[in-house]
Amino acid sequence: MYALYFILVVIICCIMMSNTVANEMREHIPYFEDICKGIKAGDTCEKLVGYSAVYRVCFGMACFFFIFCLLTLNINNSKSCRAYIHNGFWFFKLLLLGAMCSGAFFIPDQETFLNAWRYVGAVGGFLFIVIQLLLLVEFAHKWNKNWTAGTATNKLWYASLSLVTLITYSITTGGLIWMAVFYTQKDGCMENKILLGVNGGLCLLMSVVSISPSVRDRQPHSGILQSGLISCYVTYLTFSALSSKPAEVVLDEHGKNVTICVPNFGQDLYRDKTLVAGLGTAILCVCILYSCLTSTTRSSSDALQGRYTAPELEVARCCFCFGSGGEDAEEKRNMKEGPRVIYDEKKSTVYSYAYFHFMFFLASLYVMMTVTNWFNYESANIETFFSGSWSIFWVKMASCWICVLLYLGTLIAPLCRPSPQYSV
Repeated sequence: MYALYFILVVIICCIMMSNTVANEMREHIPYFEDICKGIKAGDTCEKLVGYSAVYRVCFGMACFFFIFCLLTLNINNSKSCRAYIHNGFWFFKLLLLGAMCSGAFFIPDQETFLNAWRYVGAVGGFLFIVIQLLLLVEFAHKWNKNWTAGTATNKLWYASLSLVTLITYSITTGGLIWMAVFYTQKDGCMENKILLGVNGGLCLLMSVVSISPSVRDRQPHSGILQSGLISCYVTYLTFSALSSKPAEVVLDEHGKNVTICVPNFGQDLYRDKTLVAGLGTAILCVCILYSCLTSTTRSSSDALQGRYTAPELEVARCCFCFGSGGEDAEEKRNMKEGPRVIYDEKKSTVYSYAYFHFMFFLASLYVMMTVTNWFNYESANIETFFSGSWSIFWVKMASCWICVLLYLGTLIAPLCRPSPQYSV
């Protein structure tokens, strides 16, 4: 239900950022200007469209989840009265969400509010990205540790580790070579060449550090599987950043405009802007929801707090992300019929309710910044969202470098301060 509310608000934000929808409403709604003046939204309802409207709606949604984050702090029993607030009253919550999103349009001194809220959104959006990168690094370490534990009883796990490592490095190498061929040219594209060289060098650095004797001495489970997985993700972010980079146009010898530093087959990808915008927005919503829902599991929450399973208790499984069959079966037995509320008080609630709402609070800020093109908000609209932006380009490149720093930090930190809390 919370995800449904989230999707509903995101769709409204996308509609507000669409010039096509605004023009269609202006042309087909009778007495459009009179209606806009009647609701005090401007002569052409300009207060209900554009980045400022999205900021106000996302402010309401962010406040909604932040309030529930405060209301659900330190809930340890899923049958407590405050837990019922989290797990029920859906109609009243929908009314509250609508009231908060609508009420944001009546905040006085709108310019000051928008300028201040913009910085809050940037901080929250970056924090959301960092948490996802932390979980990715934790996932890489967990994968290697779990499968390495299986080698003690079955040597086939060595083959599995080797195969996955080979695949990740093949994807990384192939991806970097592919981008070097299609996103660079013999003359020019120096910025792309430098970025590919830097990110390729970082992938090599991670691999060398992960198998260095000093790191292996402190962390026996460190290996090239983790660095291969992180390198693969770095390659993806590099490709995504280069794809989001505004096209460079130069004049050829005949005086015609020619787009350079992009694949030739990519210049016609944006003919149907409506289809691209709709498909891209759907993918964006799915990715954000997946991040929110998987970030709030107990294992993810423990990982962010530095609590890991002891190596001797690891049981190697192909689907190591999920609990063992016994735990799953017991949770199913404890599941209440009707609403999917799981009662399992062995380790407090099944997931942290407050952390759940906090992740949706950060996701609201991330959506607000992403849909409004981060720092190029004044010229943003949903039709040109996927055609390239310097803001999105640098956000993705920064995410790439932060991911590398986080992974290197998990390897180097134990060397500086040996302590069990750094063990992965």
